Amino acid sequence: MTKPDDTIRVLIPLTVRKKNGRPKIMPPADYRPSDDQTQDPHVLRAIGRAWGWRRRMEAGDFATIQELAEAIGLAERHVSRQLRLAYLAPEVLKRLTCGREPSTVTLYDLCRLSGETWQEQTERAHG
Repeated sequence: MTKPDDTIRVLIPLTVRKKNGRPKIMPPADYRPSDDQTQDPHVLRAIGRAWGWRRRMEAGDFATIQELAEAIGLAERHVSRQLRLAYLAPEVLKRLTCGREPSTVTLYDLCRLSGETWQEQTERAHG
């Protein structure tokens, strides 16, 4: 056991890099996530939010993306980009939400993929 006045120093080899103007903590190059890791919670949350927005727009709560963005207090551009996630191919959505292996596809990649055909989305989102 340690004494109350002892100091324990833990070294975690992380690096900080800027990504899109924001600092991002990067793990060591040899880091491998555990086998039981699930999907990225940010991606899952964004997909759920996009589907909620889509349902509200289809129900007639909002006529335009601008109205939706104002109501939820987010930028119209952000809402427009994120709303695209509700139109991803069913196979891609299934892999992202039900798959057991962590996906290497980022949220940004998914938003860009949404403009392609479902077959192209499925092929490119395989990463």
